[in-house]
Amino acid sequence: MLSTMKLLLIEDDPSMQAALQRALSRRGMEVLACTDGRKALAQWTAAEPDVVVLDLSLPGLDGLQVLEQARRQGLTTPVLILTARGTVGDRIIGLNTGADDYLPKPFDLDELEARLRALSRRRPTSSTEPGAGGHTAGELRYEKESGAIYHRDQVLELTPRELALLQALIVKPGQAVSKEGLFELVFPGETDVQYEAVEVVVYRLRKKIARTGVTLVTLRGLGYLLKVDAP
Repeated sequence: MLSTMKLLLIEDDPSMQAALQRALSRRGMEVLACTDGRKALAQWTAAEPDVVVLDLSLPGLDGLQVLEQARRQGLTTPVLILTARGTVGDRIIGLNTGADDYLPKPFDLDELEARLRALSRRRPTSSTEPGAGGHTAGELRYEKESGAIYHRDQVLELTPRELALLQALIVKPGQAVSKEGLFELVFPGETDVQYEAVEVVVYRLRKKIARTGVTLVTLRGLGYLLKVDAP
């Protein structure tokens, strides 16, 4: 028998919220609903849910802002973004900000339930062993479940663009990632931004990860890589 899943539903549309709360409750889930972005973080912290369902278009704070702040606070709850904004660019931004899954509206309720139960099974435990759903390089640890990168036991304070760039490099330490590839991750869908903008993010990130046991190396003509410093 499946255990009761505690779900935090952050959705501002009254009809959608009521329909989901009713349908998911009938499927054995304990559903707490929140309609405002500014109140969402407080409820998230207090509820300690198994999974969060997050709409992007919210009053107070946009859904991506809620997600970014939650990850910065160390909240590791798996997040499924549920929104009408279903373009590839929106999905990349959401996943880079720390979401675990993405389901565009309209959707099938059976698929939603299956995705939620899969996320619940993947929820991180109190153990944060390197290699268990994450990557390490030097003194940095990337937890893929939460999207956060830690220096020792402290969350590294990074902007979303810096985080996206470091995530791309830390999963392949010692391997070059092209500037073009990084651009697509750091500036998804931003056609008015030049490739050279990646260099600005690299410059700022390089200073933030100084003395963490890794060096961000520029390889002319190839891209960038994360090099683990010799002990």
